[in-house]
Amino acid sequence: MGRDPVPATPGIESVSVAEFGRPAVLSYTLTRRSEALATALAERGTALLHAHFGVEGVYAVPTAKALGVPLVTTLHGFDVTVTRAKMLASKKASWLNYVTWRNSLFTDGAVFICVSEHIRRRAVEWGYPPDRCVVLPIGVDVEAIQPAGFVGKPRILHVARLVEKKGTRYLLRAFAEVRRAVPDAELVLIGEGPLRDSLGALAREFGIEASVRFLGAQKHSDTLQWLSRSRLLCLPSVTASDGDQEGLGMVLLEAAACGKPVVGTHHGGIPEAVTDGSNGFLVPERDVAALADRLLELLRNEQLCDQFGKAGRRTVEERFNLRQQTDKLESLYRNLS
Repeated sequence: MGRDPVPATPGIESVSVAEFGRPAVLSYTLTRRSEALATALAERGTALLHAHFGVEGVYAVPTAKALGVPLVTTLHGFDVTVTRAKMLASKKASWLNYVTWRNSLFTDGAVFICVSEHIRRRAVEWGYPPDRCVVLPIGVDVEAIQPAGFVGKPRILHVARLVEKKGTRYLLRAFAEVRRAVPDAELVLIGEGPLRDSLGALAREFGIEASVRFLGAQKHSDTLQWLSRSRLLCLPSVTASDGDQEGLGMVLLEAAACGKPVVGTHHGGIPEAVTDGSNGFLVPERDVAALADRLLELLRNEQLCDQFGKAGRRTVEERFNLRQQTDKLESLYRNLS
């Protein structure tokens, strides 16, 4: 279910407030209520609601109460790291409702799933009840994603929405240093966002535009292909000016599943997936020199890439296996029924 139109997926039944017309969408957006949605879900025998992000959890509270079913909410990142003041200043109806009605979610939500220990800590600081906050990272399909071999081309991959939090501007600065030492190095960026034009201008300013490829948004299958064709993945995330932080960094887990070394930052939940010097490198936020050094170390050392790649794959298999994580989620559902 959702507020916006839900794309049709074979074998999956869906319902959206948008199906009931613009007045229903407006009512749901402003008041969080839609009798048509509650009726449609009741007719389908809905036994539990699971919202992703605290914002959607707040919207789901009245519907869950109307149906008399438990509400599970997964907290991913911005929903507990962006400050309340910034949310109110945004004037977005959904964020205003989230801040205004958050106590109803704290009171009526059955369980709050946090994608990392970091997000659990931030959730408790935000006011979420500690006794109902559990850590359950989203898993990676280690059967579908298999390790790829070593890539001779010194290609660095960056997969991210082009926003402040992803630290792309610092990666471009570091890559300019990398190119001086490894002239045939290449940086491939997958993702779109409001910073696309300014980042392109930065690449031109540094004289690296010929070695930086902005591919825009790509299908997941194509992104995995680029992972297999890259030497390593870099996600140098930073705390944004509004407080936004990474919950975990799913692309880091997918890279590890692919057997690729990663370079990240001491930021958000990233250190829970990447152990510095074991399955990748971590550097301080916004430290361009340290970032360039670690990228160069991996580009120059095939044995280290292999070592980190194998360690990363083991980490994902043992701690972030999608099948195991799904079993845990289903167990949680059963305990609430």
